[in-house]
Amino acid sequence: MKLIVKLLSYLPLSILQILGSGLGLLAYCLSQRDRQLLRHNLLNASKIHGFKFDPIAVAKSSGMMLTDSLWIWHHPQKALALTEIKDWDLVKKSIAQGRGLLMLTPHLGAFEMIPRILAEHFPATIIYKPAKQIWLNEIIEKGRAHPKMNFVPANIQGVRQIVRALQRGEAVGILPDQVPSVGEGVWSKFFGQYAYTAVLPAKIAQKNNVPTIVFAALRKPLGQGWEIRAHLIEQSFDLDPNMAAAQLNMALEKAILIKPNQYLWGYNRYKHPAGAPLPPENGH
Repeated sequence: MKLIVKLLSYLPLSILQILGSGLGLLAYCLSQRDRQLLRHNLLNASKIHGFKFDPIAVAKSSGMMLTDSLWIWHHPQKALALTEIKDWDLVKKSIAQGRGLLMLTPHLGAFEMIPRILAEHFPATIIYKPAKQIWLNEIIEKGRAHPKMNFVPANIQGVRQIVRALQRGEAVGILPDQVPSVGEGVWSKFFGQYAYTAVLPAKIAQKNNVPTIVFAALRKPLGQGWEIRAHLIEQSFDLDPNMAAAQLNMALEKAILIKPNQYLWGYNRYKHPAGAPLPPENGH
C-alpha cells in the first residue's frame, strides 16, 4: 500500500485531483452509511444558510482532500508555489504581538497546506491524533516533516508542548472540528445541530489572550492550487465553556460558508462519544 501511495504521489496535481474526485464519488456510491451521513449533515446546513445542496460535489471534494494532502506531502515546494495567501498582514500583526498565535484549521479544502505555509515564516506546533493504521501514520508523519513544524499528540504531554510554544511566541495549530474525548468538550450548536465541541481552543486562547485565527485553504480550479484565507476571532472567548464553544462554532461556520462544498460533511461531527452526557435537546 505504501508503494502504491508513493507511485500515486508522482502524478501531476490535476490528474491526482481527478483520481481523488473519482475515489470520493466511489465511496459515496458504495457506502450507504457514509452517503446518508454526508447528505444529512449537508442538507441541514444548506437549509439553514441557503446554499446549494450538492452532495456529489461534496463527495468529489472529500476525495480530493485526500489526494491534495498526498501531493502536498510529496511536493512541498511546488505546493507552496501554487498557494496564494490572502490576509497575510493580519497573520503578521497577530504573531508580532509576542503572545503566540493559535491557528484553527477545520477540515476544509487542503487544510494540510496551512501549517506548511506558516512554518515558512515562523515555528509551528500542531496537535494531532495519529492515524489508526500504522502504515498510513508513517506516510503522514514523513510527509509532514519540516524543520519548523512540530507535531505533538492530542494528550496532556502534547498540550504542555503547545503551552510552551505559545510562551515562546510561536504558532500552534488545532483541528477544532474534531470530536473531543469525554470530559474535553461541551454540547454546542454547529450548523443547527448539537455537536460535542472541544473546549481546548478557548482555554489556550484565554491563557494569555492569544490571538486566534481561523484558516481556510480553499481549492482553486483543477490543478491550479489553493488560496489561503484568514479570519481573526476578534472577541475574546467567554469564560463560560458553553458560550466559548458557541463562539468557536460560529467562527468555523463563517470560514466553511466561503466554500461549503469543500468541507468534510461526511465526518461524523455530531456523534455522541461514549460516556458523554446527552445533548440538551435529548437530555432530561
